[in-house]
Amino acid sequence: MTAMLTVRPAGPGDASDICALLNAVDMIEIGRPETDLGTVEADLRHPDVDLATDTWLAFEGGRLTGYALVWADSGPGRVDGDHYVLPGRPAAARLLLERMEARARKLAAGAPGGTLRLQCNVVPTLDPALLTGRGYRPVRRHQVMTRALSPTADLPPAPPAGLVLRHCGADEADRRRAHALVEETFAGHFGHVERAYGPWLDHLDARALDWSLVWIASLPGEGDAAVLLTRDDRTSMAWVSHLGVRERLRGRGIGGFLLRHGFAVHAARGRDTVGLGVDTRNETGALALYEAHGMGLHYAVDTWELPLHPQG
Repeated sequence: MTAMLTVRPAGPGDASDICALLNAVDMIEIGRPETDLGTVEADLRHPDVDLATDTWLAFEGGRLTGYALVWADSGPGRVDGDHYVLPGRPAAARLLLERMEARARKLAAGAPGGTLRLQCNVVPTLDPALLTGRGYRPVRRHQVMTRALSPTADLPPAPPAGLVLRHCGADEADRRRAHALVEETFAGHFGHVERAYGPWLDHLDARALDWSLVWIASLPGEGDAAVLLTRDDRTSMAWVSHLGVRERLRGRGIGGFLLRHGFAVHAARGRDTVGLGVDTRNETGALALYEAHGMGLHYAVDTWELPLHPQG
């Protein structure tokens, strides 16, 4: 007998159950749970997410088997979404996609070339045939890369000649400068969305960000040359969120130095693993840089895109 399928919006009180579902998906897709409760809570309180219209929980026989949400903070016409479902639940998977797509069309209404983007593990619990059958196509692949850390092996590196580091700490001017450097150095990256300072802080969930782990690098005669933004709010590993070097200053060893600096700082803080995400087709050579410094593939995700035709 098939269990009854029901769907309702998510609420703040559902965060723990959603986190458990996402970790069950993690176990299947990557072999260990890596979703933190704080990450789920941040998604549910995102200022661009209306829980009543932008989130869905799927239950089968009273068991939570699927979760989805959409948000539109990336400019006119672009809607992003998350879709998680346990394997063997095609009806729940399809119903959540239908709800997401209908809402995305409303959010993108009036904008030419509207799209809905999802990110799925390359070996997902969701059947990829369901996506291709609905008109989605994969447009990009990103790798999550990791590296083991050791406080004895990962010592503070010597900087390139003249390079000076400062962390942002409590200095609002430096926080704004870090934002400006991220916007400049990531402007050409696939999927990058230009955001003003306030929306950028919302996107980062800055309440959970330790600004002493954000650095700006400067060179004599050049001024601010690069930015490194790392985080230590994940249970599973430290995280390099952004590493950007101004275009005219690339090739001088700044990126490698900042990466090793991040390794040393987090090793000294007692973390045994550091991770980051990278576009496999990044034109700056970031993938090769990370590989050269000992980072390896943890898992990969594909970005799937659906054109949002007004009539579906």
